[in-house]
Amino acid sequence: MESDTTIRRIKPFGTVNYFSAENSAPQERHEDNGYSGDPKRKPEVSLYLLREGLAVCLVSVFILVLWGLVQLSLQQLVIGKPSGEFNAVRARQHLEQITSVGPRPTGSPENEVLTVGYLLEQIEKIRKETAAGPQQLTVDVQQPTGSFSIDFLGGFTSFYDRVTNIAVRLEPKGGSKLLMLANCHFDTVANSPGASDDAVSCAVMLEVLHSLANLSTPLRHGVIFLFNGAEENILQASHGFITQHPWAKGIQGFINLEAAGVGGKEVVFQTGPENPWLVQAYVRAAKHPFASVVGQEVFQSGIIPSDTDFRIYRDFGNIPGIDLAFIENGFIYHTKYDTADRILTDSIQRAGDNILAVLKYLVMSEKLADAAEYRHGNMVFFDLLGVVVVAYPARVGTILNYMVAVATLLYLARKASLSGNAGGRYVRELACATGVVILSWFITLLSVLIVALLITLLGRSMFWYNHFYACVCLYGAATTGKMVLIHTLAKNLYYGGVRLVELGDLYFDVSLLLWCCGLVWLTQQGLSSAYVPMLMVAFPLATRLLLAREFKHKGASAKYCVFYLMGLALPYVHFMFLIWVVFEIFTPIMGRSGTELPPEVVLATLVTLATIFLSSYFLHFIYLMRSTKWILTGMGSVFLVMFLFVSSGLFFPYSGRPESPKPKRVFIQHTTRTFHNLQGQVESQDSGLWINSFDFTAIQHLTPHIPELNDSVRTHCREDRPFCGYPWFLPVRFLSKKNWYLPAAEVVPSSPVQFSLLSKEETSWGTIKMTFSAKGPSHMSLYLMPHRGASLSTWSFGDGTPQYDLSGEYFVFYSHGLDAPAWTFWFEIQPQRDPDPSGPGGMISVAISSHYFFGKDQRTAPLQEILHRFPEWAFPSSWVSTYDMYRY
Repeated sequence: MESDTTIRRIKPFGTVNYFSAENSAPQERHEDNGYSGDPKRKPEVSLYLLREGLAVCLVSVFILVLWGLVQLSLQQLVIGKPSGEFNAVRARQHLEQITSVGPRPTGSPENEVLTVGYLLEQIEKIRKETAAGPQQLTVDVQQPTGSFSIDFLGGFTSFYDRVTNIAVRLEPKGGSKLLMLANCHFDTVANSPGASDDAVSCAVMLEVLHSLANLSTPLRHGVIFLFNGAEENILQASHGFITQHPWAKGIQGFINLEAAGVGGKEVVFQTGPENPWLVQAYVRAAKHPFASVVGQEVFQSGIIPSDTDFRIYRDFGNIPGIDLAFIENGFIYHTKYDTADRILTDSIQRAGDNILAVLKYLVMSEKLADAAEYRHGNMVFFDLLGVVVVAYPARVGTILNYMVAVATLLYLARKASLSGNAGGRYVRELACATGVVILSWFITLLSVLIVALLITLLGRSMFWYNHFYACVCLYGAATTGKMVLIHTLAKNLYYGGVRLVELGDLYFDVSLLLWCCGLVWLTQQGLSSAYVPMLMVAFPLATRLLLAREFKHKGASAKYCVFYLMGLALPYVHFMFLIWVVFEIFTPIMGRSGTELPPEVVLATLVTLATIFLSSYFLHFIYLMRSTKWILTGMGSVFLVMFLFVSSGLFFPYSGRPESPKPKRVFIQHTTRTFHNLQGQVESQDSGLWINSFDFTAIQHLTPHIPELNDSVRTHCREDRPFCGYPWFLPVRFLSKKNWYLPAAEVVPSSPVQFSLLSKEETSWGTIKMTFSAKGPSHMSLYLMPHRGASLSTWSFGDGTPQYDLSGEYFVFYSHGLDAPAWTFWFEIQPQRDPDPSGPGGMISVAISSHYFFGKDQRTAPLQEILHRFPEWAFPSSWVSTYDMYRY
């Protein structure tokens, strides 16, 4: 693929960089550096060029070895032998006992009676066992009532009544004013046993409590173990504790244990705000570190549709903390497959070792007493293959980042300042080559997105959900092939007979410059994640300088290539670990991200970006090779074969295999909807099975199994009804706009919702105050839709300021524990001056939905019948609900 005619030639930017008198005569194993002029004329210099086969082998081995190290580090859950301080076997027994009662939604007997009873029984055993020791243990069962607004899922308001918290205070005898908090939750979503989310964390906390209580040395400070019973209700119990419990005032920091997957390693993915002493404690004490500030900044950016109790303690308690979560195998998170047998004992051991060590360090530390003195500043932190954590203050990171950036600019400036015209030519060629690289990125990304669009149009979306490496082969081969093709064309058509060693050197500088630009930009944005481009600049630059003599005298020799790759090993292995984290989180999320977001675009973009970043320093090799025809042939063949396989439907998205399930998530509510007019009369009523698919494939794969479930029964939003007239459990209709409604018999719960208007009065300031009462199951949702021209001014929830949904409607989430009284609330509405004749009558539409997540009211005959018809690879989470709308 080389040109026989010199179209363009870069003159050497100072011959000292490329020429050697020792190598002026060609040797048998030397190439002609890409020069294709007069064959009778000797080339100006004879240096090694990189053979295509050798380049492919070296890069392939390099990537496979580093990926193998990443996978090995992930499998190595426990490093070294357990110290014996934390008993994972006993913790597993707690886990199995907690999950044995099945799903534990807030308000259910399984949550409020059986699990609470077991936890109190185990805590009492620990108290009696350690009564003679130097610590004292106090237990308090709290049942708070409260309300707050949160900007999660577009913004809504939450109201809770008598949810359950079990707070255990462990401190030295004589008491302690300063406290640490450890938090877990024992409630679950409906229809999931919740082993990983979050029973295993509570089991770990029980055993950590046992270990600390049995210490022979008195604790310097106290620690509160909070077992909260209403986290899945969008963080309600933690809010009740931190805003109402008298112990909350002495808390200096917290550790929150969560899950976004099932098993594996627990990762530190949030810290702060500020208070670097918490990260320092983790770095110094954790026995099996696993942490990344990149995860923190990605999570806090809001692109991951999830939240934890960390937010409540941070925002409502103004307390700094550490957030840990299990992230592996998110495919079965919040499903029936989240069972205790899927969590390895070593996973429990490592979590227990870490939590115990960090808590012990903190409660024995003098810094807890002087936490205010250490509160300022953020930390840069990351682990290297789970062996060691690197952590340093963000201000030090800023200095380090700019030092690396300056070193890079000095390296490039040295070449740009060469005598004569060489420096100017270098700057022009560097700018031109940078443009080529950036253009190749956009062309490559566009090409791969076109492939993703074709896959979507063919109806093969999410083929990678159960076959991840098929996605890597298809989109990765397309990206690699396109990048190599663009640079091969540039090398042969644009640069012509230019010596390839010069081009290889030039494109190394381009990669260095682009990473340096990323480093400077992230640093200026104040992001701690700037350490990633810092590593991707510092190590390649140092390697290049160390190998300058070798490259100068011998070019791309085997020795040079091997040492070049070795210099890239550390930043690349860490970057590949971050890539693993990204795909481990985002691939399962695509299975619950709704019907509107095209997953092929997301995964194709992620694979393309990962490939572009990883290949940045391999551009150096592309320009040092005489030919790339076999690479292009190989990538093209892989792409074509994979495209044919995917388009033929060979890769089915879901799996019901017990050993590795990847289920399709479906929500089914058997509901009865009743609509009242302005006079309070029933305007219409219907009943049916309301079905929501929470991924992009919708019902495409379900219709062959349930023929009546097709687009003929797809619903349409009624804009004149609150939340389209359907019983949304949470305000997520923007995620799942496609849903279906199969007619069914009326539901008749044994404890139907009782909703009534208690009073309606005009205030002296011109608003209408309306007071209501609602009595129903443990979970209800209230929807308020002021009509055009009317507006809510205040209400009895949260801080009194109405918090609205993205569409301008209001969503209030309600739940209660056992024996809760009727829910009474009020709001004030400013009537419209000129009613809209085309809209519904009155000022406001009010609707309330009830959700029966447990007990005999959860199931009906129509529900049972359709559940049996779902294929084994689907997870239909089902319950009974009602929806009642009123106009005022």
